[in-house]
This record gives sequence, C-alpha cells and structure tokens, in this order.
Amino acid sequence: MDVGEEIDMEVMNPLIEKTHSSEEMSDEEQDSELAGLHLRQTGDEQGISFTQTLIHLLKGNIGTGLLGLPLAIKNAGLMLGPISLVIMGVVAIHCMHIVVRCSHHFCQRFKKHGLSYGDTVTFAMEHGPFPCLRSKAPFGRVTVEFFLIITQLGFCSVYFVFLAANMKQLVEGFMRNHTSYSDLNMTRNMQDHNEDWNIDARIYMLSLLPFLICFVFIRDLKYLAVFSFMANLSMAVSLVIIYQYIIRGIPHPKELPLIASWKKYPLFFGSAIFAFEGIGLVLPLENKMKQRKQFPQALNIGMGIVTALYVSLGTLGYLHFGDSVQGSITLNLPQNIWLYQLVKLLYSFGIVVTYTIQYYVPAEIILPAVSARVHQRWKLLCDLAVRTLLVCLTCATAILIPRLDLVISFVGAVSSSALALIFPPILEIITFSGEGVSIWLLLKDILIALIGIIGFLTGTYVTIVEILSPEMASVTELATSPSFNVSSTVLDTWANASRT
Repeated sequence: MDVGEEIDMEVMNPLIEKTHSSEEMSDEEQDSELAGLHLRQTGDEQGISFTQTLIHLLKGNIGTGLLGLPLAIKNAGLMLGPISLVIMGVVAIHCMHIVVRCSHHFCQRFKKHGLSYGDTVTFAMEHGPFPCLRSKAPFGRVTVEFFLIITQLGFCSVYFVFLAANMKQLVEGFMRNHTSYSDLNMTRNMQDHNEDWNIDARIYMLSLLPFLICFVFIRDLKYLAVFSFMANLSMAVSLVIIYQYIIRGIPHPKELPLIASWKKYPLFFGSAIFAFEGIGLVLPLENKMKQRKQFPQALNIGMGIVTALYVSLGTLGYLHFGDSVQGSITLNLPQNIWLYQLVKLLYSFGIVVTYTIQYYVPAEIILPAVSARVHQRWKLLCDLAVRTLLVCLTCATAILIPRLDLVISFVGAVSSSALALIFPPILEIITFSGEGVSIWLLLKDILIALIGIIGFLTGTYVTIVEILSPEMASVTELATSPSFNVSSTVLDTWANASRT
C-alpha cells in the first residue's frame, strides 16, 4: 500500500500509543523502549516526509468546521469576521508552536524520543518550579485526555448532524424533483406535496446509526486506508466545486453588517476555534517526521494555507448567500442541479470515513481501561458494546442539538478552546518559569489564556441559551443589540469603480 494512502492511520496511532505505556511497562522497560525508538529513528529512513506532513496538516484541519465558517462570519460581521479569523489563526498557530517547543525542551532534558500532548503537560507539572503541581502531575495527562475525548466525540456528533442535514436535502430534493405530480392525488396542492417529504432530520440521524456502528467495529485503521484516500479526494473535489459556485454572481453586500451584534460574537468564537482545533495532531506529526527540524516550517506553511482557505471560503460564502447562509455551506447549494447534489454526496462520504478515524482516538483511550476490568472471555463483547455505546452517545448528542451551527459552536467553546488556547500558554509558563521568563512572554501567555477562558465561558453560555430558547435569544438580540451596517454610499462607489 502506498504511504500516501495511510495519511490518517499514521497520525492517529501516536495519539493513543503513549496513553497506555506507563500502565503496561515498568520504568526500565519504558526507558529501553524509548532508547530503541531513538535508535530506529536516527538509524533508518522510517517516518513521513515534508510533503506528507503538509498533507496531514491540511487533512486534519479541513472538515465540517470549514463549511460552517460562512455562518460564523455572519455572526461576527463582514469586516470583523475575516479580521478575527486571521487573528485567531495566528494565535492558534503560535499555540501549536508553544506545545512543540515545550515538548522539545523535555525531550532534550530527559533524552526522550518524543512526547504526546498529555505527556508534555505531565512533565511540565512534575518537573516545574511549582511544588504544589508536582503531586498533581498525573492529573495533567488525565485532563488533556479528557478534553481530547470530549473534542473528538464532539466532532463525531457534529458529523452526525452534518450527515443528517445533507442526507435530508439529497433524499427530499431527489423525491421532489423526480416524483410525477400526475401520480399523486389530484386534490393535493404543491404545498401538501412538499410537506410529505419534510422528514425530521433526527430520523435521518437514527437511520445512520447502524451504518456508523458497523464502521467503528473496524478496530485496525489500516483497513480504512483506501477509504481514507478516496474520502480525501472526494472532499477536495467538493471544495473546488463549491468555490467555483460561490465566486460567481456575488450580490451587492450593502445590506450586510460590517460588525454584527456583539451577542452573536461568542457563537463566532466557538465555530472559529472548532475549525482551528488541530493541535492534537501537532506532536504526533512532529514525532513521525523524518526531518523533525523542518516541522516548524511545515506547520507555518500548512496552517497558513488552512487560514487562507478559512478566510476566503467564509467571506465568499457569506457574501454570496448573505443572511440566508446555513450551518454548512453545502446546504445552500441548489437542490435541483445534480452537480451540487453530488457535492453533498461526496462530502458526506468523506465525513463518514472521517467519523471512523476521529472516533478511533477516544475509543482507544477508553477501551483499555474498561477491558482491564473484564474477564478475558468477555473482552471482545465488552469492546463491541463500548464502541456501540460511544456511537449512540454521539448520536444522542446530535439529536439533542440538531442545529449544525450550534453543535459546532458548543464543541468549539467547551473543549477546543481549552486544548488550543488555554493549555498551551499555561504550559509555556510552567515549563520555562524556572529558567527565567520575560515579562512580555508572561503577559502574552496570560492574555492568550484569558482570551481562551473568556471565549470558553461566553461561547458556552450563549450557545446553551440559543439551544434552550432560540426564539428568546433572537428577540433579545434584535431588541438590544443593533449591528453596524455597511454604508451604501461607500459600497456604491466601490461597485461603480469595480465596473469601470
């Protein structure tokens, strides 16, 4: 099998490899294993290339979050949204570099080959200058793994909502376009016919449940390598088609606000940080790379491309669809043109495969702990039961929060903000405070952590309010929070100048 086809498989294994090492091996065995890893890394050509690392970064950050960014731009405003996305991208990339730098520090200090995110936090707490944290060091790994599980299962819940919404449009669009009205009861009118095919999205979620359960029973990701390659190709083709559609016929943006209501901005924050939350892949990728010194360059290039995609698709999508933009831009594509229905089908196929891969991380963290408490003869049954329950949990979450934009914002605010914005600056302070930290670095890290904490609190609160009482939230927002609209005079001048 070609190495390029194993993109997701190579990355996911290191995310969970170290989770069980400390439980299954003694200290001497761990040192011996790490020494062997070091010798193999320096003595052969195993590892991924610069280009493969770049592809991993792109694939790990391009998913449903990208398609939800036009609505995120709407929640921030036509001017504030893109600017905020760029700033958030710069901060997120900087936090990724912080985690890599801290990992390098402990690898060099203790002669380790590589450390996971959780291991890096554990080493920082155990060997940092704060005695009160040393006894709580194991709690560091547990905390990171907890948020990693919540994030990955949250992604899977988002995929359920995404798949159901797109399947609903595919099926109902097909039935409306291809059913002959002469075959229907002549007393029915068009509205009655449309209502016949207006099936609740939750029904589609339940119909997806058996198929996804079967997929997650595949316990070795190497069997998904071909599907993963096809999924990557399908999603890439879909994005090209989406771009060619939204860049044509962009209407005059005079009615779109430059700065939206401040009450909606936390929803933007949650959606944006959800899209940028690829920090869990950074250290596994860096540890897998042949030339690890080139990883910072690969990270900058890869995430720079990702940020450009985010800003362009989010802005162009909002410009094209305006206030009617939905939780995924695919839901705004025409339902009566086969090419754009094909986009939904292709992207949905990619998301089904991605669900299985994202599910692998929490499953492989949870399953060993559960199986260790079960007799050998029941281990397989226990494994399948836990996998089934976890899929049902993601489906139940999706059913409880069936709006794609809200579940994206909720997952982003609750878990992604912690992993991407709160933990990295705190980790840097703990890691390097014993060696002398400048006041500017301290202030920078405190500012980033505060942004993450404020985004976590406000994003979670606003999203919960929207989930529990969307009508009330909408009325309050309209009554108390006017937005700053684009000046029609300025835009008319801009439009006339562009025509000439």
